[in-house]
Amino acid sequence: MQNYKAKFKDEFQTRTYRFALDVIRFVDRLPMEQTSRIITDQLLRSTTSIGANVIEAQAASSRKDYTNFFSHALKSANECKFWFGLLRDSNRGDKETVNKLLKEATEIANVLATSILTLKGKR
Repeated sequence: MQNYKAKFKDEFQTRTYRFALDVIRFVDRLPMEQTSRIITDQLLRSTTSIGANVIEAQAASSRKDYTNFFSHALKSANECKFWFGLLRDSNRGDKETVNKLLKEATEIANVLATSILTLKGKR
């Protein structure tokens, strides 16, 4: 069981890191008029915050601290979904790519939410 947990943590950290890289590549291909620049600045902040908080959780001093880092990551993942929705619905960026990234943000948010419930003993 301990091996599984360690493997999951490593894979999830890698997944959030790759997600941030994918978003960086996506943003770099967008035209940078004022509206897109403002939205993508927020998107990059929230996206990179997910991975940073997941990694910070590994150095948590308590279960409560660990849960807190995951809660921050979840908030950032939910924020990403908002920014992706705006980009998609305002016809900025390739819809297929936006939908793929939005799906990944949703899946990451679901993993975080499930983990938080488990950590809090509610699952």
